[in-house]
Amino acid sequence: MKKLVIIRHAKSSWESPYLDDHSRPLAERGLRDAPKMAKRLKKKDIIPDAMLSSDAERAKNTALITAEILDFPKAKIHFTSRLFHSLADTIFDEIKKTENKVQTLFLFGHNPGLNDLIEKFGGKIDNLPTCGQFGLTFDVNSWKEISPQNAKLWFFDFPKND
Repeated sequence: MKKLVIIRHAKSSWESPYLDDHSRPLAERGLRDAPKMAKRLKKKDIIPDAMLSSDAERAKNTALITAEILDFPKAKIHFTSRLFHSLADTIFDEIKKTENKVQTLFLFGHNPGLNDLIEKFGGKIDNLPTCGQFGLTFDVNSWKEISPQNAKLWFFDFPKND
């Protein structure tokens, strides 16, 4: 069984409107929501074997905060530019590169690609909110085998879901 947790970056700051989009940091709300959502994962005992993240500042910081709360080694997070504003098919290709020894993968990225990926797997969602988490399970032994046909909703959570 493979488990995928899709996590949209926490709320980003627009205080510097001329800052390159890739470099935008987290806003105060994002800095509040990221640890809150990571603690919810910890409480449900959802711990990653691997983390894959966009290298954009806001996604990177969301992943680093999550890793800290879950005692996941920050040096083991794989950051890639291939997840920055990527299409669902590109994100899907990156997931399928995951080593088979990994059972639970956390993926940090951006909309609209994450919404499209969730819909590709059969998930019904209007919008994955900032810091939202969408969990899927796949009854397969290899990440290369995951598909819409073997995807099942595991959970959906977001900061205002109190």
